[in-house]
Amino acid sequence: MTLTIEIVERATDEVRDALNSLVPQLSSRAVAIDNAKLASIIENPSLTLLVARESGAILGTLTLAVFPIPSGEIAMIEDVVVDESARGLGAGEALVTAAIAHAASLGAREVDLTSRPLRKAANALYQKIGFVQRETNVYRFFIES
Repeated sequence: MTLTIEIVERATDEVRDALNSLVPQLSSRAVAIDNAKLASIIENPSLTLLVARESGAILGTLTLAVFPIPSGEIAMIEDVVVDESARGLGAGEALVTAAIAHAASLGAREVDLTSRPLRKAANALYQKIGFVQRETNVYRFFIES
């Protein structure tokens, strides 16, 4: 297996199609992404889209957000997903490890992520990497459209 992690530099049909295949495996509320939305993510200076490739094929992705707030640079990992057929091959760990290194290079001192308790393998992976569970409440407000 030749696993590589890369930062996506430009919107392509290949990346768009991979995201439209991967993200629904993470969330049933996923909405299809088009090239314009993909480009807006890639061009956002606070976001970094990473993909994992094996023999050239995209098999996983995550989004890293790093932005300044008054207390310093904050980093958050979002939308970590590896294709069901490729889970257990190390792509998730490689993606998260690369994201942590990139966040550090941008001045972040810590990286946050959230994961549903039902995602047992993902939670075990994050703990293996060194993430610790925070004692905090996470709230969500749904804005009606």
